[in-house]
Amino acid sequence: MKTKRQLIAVLLAAALAPSAAPAADAPCYRGVNLSGGEYGDRDGTYGTNYTYPSEDTIRYFAEKGMTIIRLPFRWERLQPALGGRLDDDEIKRLKDTVGLIRKHHMAVLLDPHNFGYYDKTQVGTAPATNAAFADFWARLAVEFANRDGVLFGLMNEPHDIKATAWLNAANAAIRSIRAVGARNLVLVPGTAWSGAASWEKDVIGGANGTVMLGVRDPLDFYAFEVHQYLDADSSGTHPTCEGAGAAVEAIAGVTAWLKRNHKRGFLGEFGASADKDCLSGLAEIYTTMSGNSDAWLGWSYWAAGEWWPANEPFNVQPREGAERPQMRLLAGAAKAKAGACTAVKPVEN
Repeated sequence: MKTKRQLIAVLLAAALAPSAAPAADAPCYRGVNLSGGEYGDRDGTYGTNYTYPSEDTIRYFAEKGMTIIRLPFRWERLQPALGGRLDDDEIKRLKDTVGLIRKHHMAVLLDPHNFGYYDKTQVGTAPATNAAFADFWARLAVEFANRDGVLFGLMNEPHDIKATAWLNAANAAIRSIRAVGARNLVLVPGTAWSGAASWEKDVIGGANGTVMLGVRDPLDFYAFEVHQYLDADSSGTHPTCEGAGAAVEAIAGVTAWLKRNHKRGFLGEFGASADKDCLSGLAEIYTTMSGNSDAWLGWSYWAAGEWWPANEPFNVQPREGAERPQMRLLAGAAKAKAGACTAVKPVEN
């Protein structure tokens, strides 16, 4: 069994070498966010203001050993009127993209990338009431109910909403998903951007680590989604990684919380530049998760996508065919033997 220091060295070697090397046992889901569907405003034109990933991009990440794609999109484009039907063209685009991802044998995490808002209205307040949020999820769940390899992420990074209020919204959505017969795995974020570093802190209306234990799922088939970046303020907006040590501690803290409460977690967003300190921090996070696949279902790196600027420091979309250093690290982690997953099927009634 490799020591933690040895595992980090293996991952760093993978990031810096021409080809990736195997690492430790890993969680089931290892992947990336393919950005583009969340671009632009609600009236954006497909192909001009926003896009979904091409099959070439999907194939690239499948060949790198990724096993899941987190797929962002905008709630307002998919459901132009609260309580109304889903837009025919947009749901077809989403379904077609999911089909391509599944064709290449990767799972899909559906991600309404709205930060807890519909237009400028916060979930839980009129007109974006909990009932409206639940209605949206009922309609979306019907379209993908019980499809193998399709996971439901309730919402990207809710913020400025009390933890107690967000819990009510999340539970309403879960009830509606189960009411339409969908048994898909549901990923539940917390408030305050669902930050790992603040998971047990009372940021607004209670600590996620306390309040979100109130999640209720008739199937008990859910996991908690957290996000964590390595820059100084954990925002994912800086190319340097002064916060790498704190990020590693945050993931270790959430790991302990998950085990203490017999829950499962998924790291839905994390990322860093190719700076040496950043790569070292990423390797430590992978090592922590690989050593605790009983607590972690997986991770998805932020981000890739054809429209991401080539000079974006976190970007792992290949540049003129060249593999990014972070991608070599990801590929090395993805090649590890997956640990046993105990929460990949719903509990049978």
